[in-house]
Amino acid sequence: MGLLDGLRSVLGLRAEADASRDADPDDLFGMSTAYVTMEAELGYESADVGALCFSGVDSRSFREAVDEVEAILEAGQEETGTDFSVSEDDHGYHWVVLEDDDPEDLITSLHFAADTFIEHGYGSRLLAAVFAYERADTVSRHRDGGGEAAGANGPAYWIYSFRRGAYYPFAPQPGRERDSGAEFKLEAALDGELEIEREKEYWYPLWPSASGTHPWE
Repeated sequence: MGLLDGLRSVLGLRAEADASRDADPDDLFGMSTAYVTMEAELGYESADVGALCFSGVDSRSFREAVDEVEAILEAGQEETGTDFSVSEDDHGYHWVVLEDDDPEDLITSLHFAADTFIEHGYGSRLLAAVFAYERADTVSRHRDGGGEAAGANGPAYWIYSFRRGAYYPFAPQPGRERDSGAEFKLEAALDGELEIEREKEYWYPLWPSASGTHPWE
């Protein structure tokens, strides 16, 4: 099974068949308290970026849905300061990428985008919402002009699977390795605060392209 087939299976068709409950964009608001716990208890700060992953449809109505998402985000850009872009990755999946140094605005904008797809009847095309975090000491080094950190100081993500209606952690390391210890620590800290995916087979890694940093790059 290739990478594209794996993503389609775990976040798409198989997840839909094995769904334990209907996905709800309101679940994204769980991150409103989770990001506080991430910083206070685990030393992770928001990386000021998040993204919505969806699979496209070659139809006029779907293009209109994407256009409305962009229009809503553009209308709110001046008020919230949330920058956004729409792109396609190397695997053929589409992303709405949002950047904002206020986590609350980031979460709200992701919710607006997801809800718009659902209102247009394309909720089934939503795959995942991704929230990026960095270790606080890494953020400080970046602000001071220091270099990149590796290993346990790397980024971490909370990924919400729309088909499963649950979150799971993803802590990538160089060489397409995962920091399982960090992921289990994140799970333990946020269990009860977020709806956690219990079936580890659905903790699917969203690797970036060879030249990218984040899953949508």
